[in-house]
Amino acid sequence: MADTASQLMLGSGLTVVSHPLMYVKMLVQVGHEPLPPTLGRNLFGRQVYQLPGLFAYAKHIISIDGKRGLFKGLTPRLCAGVVGTVVHSKVLQCYQNQNQIDGGDQKESSTSLDHVIKETTHEMVARSAATLITHPFHVITLRCMVQFIGRETKYNGVFGSIVTIYKEEGVLGFFAGLIPRLLGDIISLWICNMVAYLINTYALENGAVSEMKSYSQAVTGFLASMLTYPFVLVSNLMAVNNCGLAGGSLPYAPVYTSWIDCWRQLSREGNTTRGNSLFFRKVPAGKSYVYAQKRFY
Repeated sequence: MADTASQLMLGSGLTVVSHPLMYVKMLVQVGHEPLPPTLGRNLFGRQVYQLPGLFAYAKHIISIDGKRGLFKGLTPRLCAGVVGTVVHSKVLQCYQNQNQIDGGDQKESSTSLDHVIKETTHEMVARSAATLITHPFHVITLRCMVQFIGRETKYNGVFGSIVTIYKEEGVLGFFAGLIPRLLGDIISLWICNMVAYLINTYALENGAVSEMKSYSQAVTGFLASMLTYPFVLVSNLMAVNNCGLAGGSLPYAPVYTSWIDCWRQLSREGNTTRGNSLFFRKVPAGKSYVYAQKRFY
């Protein structure tokens, strides 16, 4: 119980601190570029036109909505974090209790492939359960953020947003974008754990090198998140797609018939990594500066 409480406190603190980053990232993901590109230099010192980075974008938001404007959608996101942490810990606790009843000795096979598969499966179920239950809060969070584009106030407060979604879209509206989000989480988890297992087993077996085993999970986690980022992007776009907000409707944004349709359109446009980086954001290839001034308003 104490571990869960500490996780909740730590998680809530990190959520508050990271919220402005997520806010800017979401607006970039939907393609909102309110500031024109500026001439700068890339990592190799070459002059290129760059779109505004995290700090310039955040400063723009502050100039319109003040510092509090950077925290739109924070309340439902905190709700998602708290509920998700509790559900995740409860599911894992059930597996641990079952192992104790079965008399399983985890220490004996802690480095075996069977053990890694078993633990990854348990983690997958726990994460999926948490994602499924908290996804409505995630949808509300994203829609509160996207309102910045059209200056709307349609989604105001957690309970008011719940009523709005239910009246307009029914129960399914609370789970917009759920499938790609689940797929991305599951694929990322399995890639991370299996690659870490291979590295720890075959590449870092002995000597001083074995001290690096604790870092392999973090490195593989980062690489897995990069590979599965398109799932995150598609999920977020589908969560706000055709929801009655300017940022998710024509003529500002295309209306997708499904998450697969969204993926295909992004692939054709070369935008499957849009929003993945908030620094050194160059203007998309083939777009001249004059065009960018007209497009990125």
